[in-house]
Amino acid sequence: MRKPILKMTKAGLYCPAGDFCIDPWHGVPEAVITHGHGDHARWGSGKYVCQEDSVPILQYRLGEGIAVEGIPYRSPFKKGSAWVSFHPAGHILGSAQVRIEVDGQVAVVSGDYKLSPDSSCPPFEAVECDLFVTESTFGLPIYKWEKGATTFEKIVHWWEQNRQNHHPSLLFCYSLGKAQRILASLPRWTDQKIYIHGSIAPINRCYEERGVLLAPTEVVTQADPKHNYSQDLILAPTSAFRSGWMRRFKNLKTAFASGWMSIRGNKRRQGFDKGFILSDHADWEELLLAIHATGAKEVWVTHGQTEPLSRYLREVFKIDASPLKGFVQEDED
Repeated sequence: MRKPILKMTKAGLYCPAGDFCIDPWHGVPEAVITHGHGDHARWGSGKYVCQEDSVPILQYRLGEGIAVEGIPYRSPFKKGSAWVSFHPAGHILGSAQVRIEVDGQVAVVSGDYKLSPDSSCPPFEAVECDLFVTESTFGLPIYKWEKGATTFEKIVHWWEQNRQNHHPSLLFCYSLGKAQRILASLPRWTDQKIYIHGSIAPINRCYEERGVLLAPTEVVTQADPKHNYSQDLILAPTSAFRSGWMRRFKNLKTAFASGWMSIRGNKRRQGFDKGFILSDHADWEELLLAIHATGAKEVWVTHGQTEPLSRYLREVFKIDASPLKGFVQEDED
């Protein structure tokens, strides 16, 4: 009887053949990391191994002194008796699916992923496997994204309307991934400088150092204190919402760019003037397409709507699918 490639431990997903954990929940001797968001890359491990574009992101978020090794996409390396490689996940810069092969059997841990085009990171690539570990943040049929270009047109139109009425346009978005996706897309419509919250600037540098072209930006706190923002678009993380930082913007309009804005009432409940549906996670149809493309006969479902997606895969696709307990989807600010 074959030993399992992956098993659940108190630290999360563990590969016995390679003696490493994937996105562990606490410090371990060796952590293989899918990407730099805080619910996947946590402080305290002895060594981190990630896709090479994630290295500066991990160093910024976890500390320059961490021991980290960056590996290019599609470059197999050996850990114990396991062969491991990273493959594009299309989520954010450096996001990777982890392919693990042991004795001819293949498991793929997806991390977070999306199939929608995004000029700030390489696109998702389906990897054939026997076991696929998928996220399910938006794992319900109610979640269906419009094309990203359509959403960006709506953002630019909202900004233009605000400019005509002399309202600063304050767009809230996650500081790692979403902000850079927006900044990489805006040059198609404008060459105007975009003002940003200070927490976004270091991550912008991580992207630009890796060759991602972003719109020109200036940190708000470094701008002229007398600057009039009535014609400007400003990006900020949701942690800045209703903070003292916002007081400098007079007569402003606010919006939030997130997949959660697809739920009717979220915009009103959270207090934003406008909501734009823009997610860096797969919607329901993308989840099904990605899972089908792997050819996996067994699927483990994590993060979010685990039970509905698992049940659908079992009943409709006849896949041996089951939810994994213990995973928590944290805010990606």
